[in-house]
Amino acid sequence: VQLQASGGGLVQAGGSLRLSCEASTRIIGLKVMRWYRQAPGKEREWVGSILMNGSVNYVDSVKGRFSISRDRAKKAVYLQMNSLEPRDTAVYYCNVDTVYGTSWGQGTLVTVSS
Repeated sequence: VQLQASGGGLVQAGGSLRLSCEASTRIIGLKVMRWYRQAPGKEREWVGSILMNGSVNYVDSVKGRFSISRDRAKKAVYLQMNSLEPRDTAVYYCNVDTVYGTSWGQGTLVTVSS
């Protein structure tokens, strides 16, 4: 599955962005969709996940500010980011697990200025 992430950009602290991750085709055997991020000089960090039953989980640092959703056609996952902080600056990646394996998107840069 090829994934295309978009929606990143430059935003002031307190602002919002909505990231999208769209698949090139319908995803067969989908198990979970995730967002990760990698800040400059740091390791890639899991941000949140959405299971096929709609259950979502987030890393503590984004709880109450970020929200993951997906479309019913199982071709896209979204990350709504509110109340952004400079520490949220990172390249954001989407990731999907299917019964056939794991696929990653190419990443989209989010920069939050203070």
